[in-house]
Amino acid sequence: PEVTDIKFLFLVGGFAESPLLQQAVQKMLQGRSRIIIPHDVGLTILKGAVLFGLDPSVIKVRRSPLTYGVGVLNRFIEGKHPPEKMLVKDGTRWCTDVFDTFISADQSVALGETVKRSYTPAKPSQQVIVIHVYCSEKESVSFITDPGVRKCGTLKLDVSGTESPAARREIQTLMQFGDTEIRAMAVDVATSRSVKASIDFLS
Repeated sequence: PEVTDIKFLFLVGGFAESPLLQQAVQKMLQGRSRIIIPHDVGLTILKGAVLFGLDPSVIKVRRSPLTYGVGVLNRFIEGKHPPEKMLVKDGTRWCTDVFDTFISADQSVALGETVKRSYTPAKPSQQVIVIHVYCSEKESVSFITDPGVRKCGTLKLDVSGTESPAARREIQTLMQFGDTEIRAMAVDVATSRSVKASIDFLS
């Protein structure tokens, strides 16, 4: 839906030399775009890989191959959340297994772009905060238990040793999208303690 009004279309790779492929693409486009086949088309992919290896910054924006997010507890909302996901803690009703999306599959993301969320531990007395990172091939994910969702990383943050823990401690979770990996980080705002993890961004 984001790709419109294309003037030129480059065919690259060894199969681009096939007259059958060229005719099929021309028929599909119906003259709306001009097809360009570079010289040494079979080596184009290889040359691009070499250029990327020498200077990864040549790719400024890429599309996310998967949907990435973390598993959280949200306040339970009647009629919105399924009853089987309800958990009652200290008189408060929570919805478990919620998938909080950081980036969706096929979404454009700039090299070095950072997405940040802030969370509050369920209990102020927690000594360790564990944040699980999940991914899915689907664009829209509601719960970490949805079909196709898998865990792809874990952030374990030690928040012990604080003399007087805040009633609502803030834990910032960040995902920075690099050329080949996602750098995930959790930060205890009160103490500046942090923990990091790397996640493959190419698959």
